[in-house]
Amino acid sequence: MYVTGGTCHLHGGLRQCAPFGQTPIHASRQFVSRRYLVVGPAWVGDMVMAQALFRRLRQDDGACVIDVLAPGWSAPILARMPEVRRAIPLPAGHGEFAFRRRRALGRSLRGSSFDHAIVLRNSWKSALVPYFARIPRRTGYAREFRYGLLNDLRRLDPRILKTTVARFVALAEDREPSESPTIPAPRLVADSVNAQALREKLGLPTLRAVALMPGAEYGPAKRWPAEHFASLAKAMARDGIRSWVFGSQKEHALGEHIAQESEGAAINLCGRTGLGDVVDLLSSCWAAVTNDSGLMHVAAASGTPVVALFGSSSPDFTPPLTARRRIHYLRLDCSPCFQRVCPFGHTNCLRLIDPASVRESVRGLAGI
Repeated sequence: MYVTGGTCHLHGGLRQCAPFGQTPIHASRQFVSRRYLVVGPAWVGDMVMAQALFRRLRQDDGACVIDVLAPGWSAPILARMPEVRRAIPLPAGHGEFAFRRRRALGRSLRGSSFDHAIVLRNSWKSALVPYFARIPRRTGYAREFRYGLLNDLRRLDPRILKTTVARFVALAEDREPSESPTIPAPRLVADSVNAQALREKLGLPTLRAVALMPGAEYGPAKRWPAEHFASLAKAMARDGIRSWVFGSQKEHALGEHIAQESEGAAINLCGRTGLGDVVDLLSSCWAAVTNDSGLMHVAAASGTPVVALFGSSSPDFTPPLTARRRIHYLRLDCSPCFQRVCPFGHTNCLRLIDPASVRESVRGLAGI
């Protein structure tokens, strides 16, 4: 662990740090419950995985307070994490610097008595709010020359911390880990009353349903072909199972295409549900078939069995965090390339995953 811009003291076996001009911390988490400000990630899947960190903090201190500084869209997801007291809206859009707004927010938080800030993002600007809030301990990875803004800088060893979620959870430790930490799986709490109201509002049958997530915000190289989703929906209909297509408004046209190609076996819900609604509806689905996307992590954390389709990305880095899963990954010589668009134009890494094999995975997980 590297600590800059302040002093460090050992107390009760813990290394505790304070910035210049402030009194060092002299209470370990064994005796005084801490108040955390976590600067959350910018992507849906990463925000879900961040719950593993929140759960780890609560394991160490069941009475700790966790507030999360996050984009406004994430509030419905954070509301379904019992570990989080409140979501604080980030006063800037994705990629926006907004120095004055970040500074103003930080200053407004000085009276919140936070003990510890954990910054999950790697950008310089993401460390500004905790710095201006004068939070005594500010933890994050050594990225973008954040010396001074963060005073508890950690080296990231990718040989030890191989997955995104492990890198998040490792920041709960008081020192850099020598081995990968134990990962508490994210668990979102569904609202059954809202789920019932949504089924009535959206005209969803109460029969068995499978969730389909055909989108991927990162790019088309992570998307299983729409025709395969439609073929799967038709096959599942022969098993007496309807398919609900989930996604954002951006994916509405994609959902319509799948619904039409499936000859009505799939119902397009893209753009008709919020993130919280998706959590609630997933709770009644028999399984979810999904690309490597944010909704894949939502489905896993909702307790829904997951059939995950990987192509340009790797399940070794961002797997669905559930034991009830089947992963389809061909491991072609050209994958994972981590490109937004297939460099060869064929996307064979996903196109060659047969809908029939995916159907068998669904049947196995759902016990059909």
